[in-house]
Amino acid sequence: MPKKLVIICLINFLIAALMGLVLRYTYIDPIKFNYRFLTHAHSHVAMLGWVYLMLFTLIVHYFVPEKKPVFDRLFWITELAVVGMMLSFPFQGYAAVSISFSTLHIFCSYYFVYLIWKHQRTDSSVTGNLLKASLLFMLLSTVGVWCLGPAVSMLGQASAFYQIAIQFFLHFQFNGWFLIAGLAVFFHVLNIKNSKLFKYFFSLLMTSTILTLALPVQWFAPHSILLYINGVGVCLQILMLVFFLKLVYPRLRILFKEQSKLVNVILGFSMFCFVLKTVLNVLTLFPEFSTVVYEHRNFIIGFIHLVMLGVISGFLFAFILQNQLVTFNKTLNIGIFFFVIGFVFTELLLGIQGCMFYFGKGLLPYYHLLLFLFSLLLPFGICFLLINIVRTKRIVS
Repeated sequence: MPKKLVIICLINFLIAALMGLVLRYTYIDPIKFNYRFLTHAHSHVAMLGWVYLMLFTLIVHYFVPEKKPVFDRLFWITELAVVGMMLSFPFQGYAAVSISFSTLHIFCSYYFVYLIWKHQRTDSSVTGNLLKASLLFMLLSTVGVWCLGPAVSMLGQASAFYQIAIQFFLHFQFNGWFLIAGLAVFFHVLNIKNSKLFKYFFSLLMTSTILTLALPVQWFAPHSILLYINGVGVCLQILMLVFFLKLVYPRLRILFKEQSKLVNVILGFSMFCFVLKTVLNVLTLFPEFSTVVYEHRNFIIGFIHLVMLGVISGFLFAFILQNQLVTFNKTLNIGIFFFVIGFVFTELLLGIQGCMFYFGKGLLPYYHLLLFLFSLLLPFGICFLLINIVRTKRIVS
């Protein structure tokens, strides 16, 4: 795996984490900048600069045997789009420059799908199906982006149409493209074979991903039928999780014997987060709770971070550690430990504070200070991993 590309992805992740840190510091000592604009920058760099480009790198590494120069050129053009968003969003939000770079990124993603569809080679129908499904969900998610312009011009940013378009994009990015692409790489590493069990798992994964879009749509266009559709999707997700665990458990036992302890820890961590994310969705079967989630921002941020930092970033870290890009030493252990501990404690604080708001108990003592201090561990952890990779002299194909 190209070391320089992984370093670029991690630098993007570090910048996104530092932006998130600034956002949390503003609650301690307000800084003169537009909070909403910086939030846009933080989310775009995290999603498109870290997760998207890291998946780009992994997919080309694992599924494209003939590494054509066009992939390198496309990576750097996509990174240019990320840097453009990184520098424009904090100062203007959604405006001409930032929208131009966002559009460039979308067109780069379309070309990426075309190239992977054309050049990917895998002997496994398991990874082939997962990879193609993830790419299709990526394409589908962009429909939401193209709807934003008409939504604003016809009904405005406060309209249900505008909000649903955003949720459409985010849902199929997180639960479709990011998660399923990560599973494609994970199943490739585990060498999962095709079987009836996989076919059941795959069908349930596809169906539940589509049906659970009903929950965020219901927030802005309330209707009882949407709750029932989401309920069916959640039940299918739980069944999918059962098949998933049956598929991976036998292979994980073998893999854990072959990998270092640190790889096993981070894989176990991401697996736990994936199970937790799926189980927590069961709570949305209760209409009252689905409303509570929407009304309390702590729960939404906590769930987004559970998926982004716990599940997806956990898997990405494990794949990086597996590819001989690092030197296994105390520094690396400290970096991963910082990241995991920072994630766990910030999630706990967000969850506890959300519950306190719901029960009318007010603000947790020193909540914002504690949230900021534990958030410091995330960029520290990324820095330690980055330094380790830069210092590792091993030549990696």
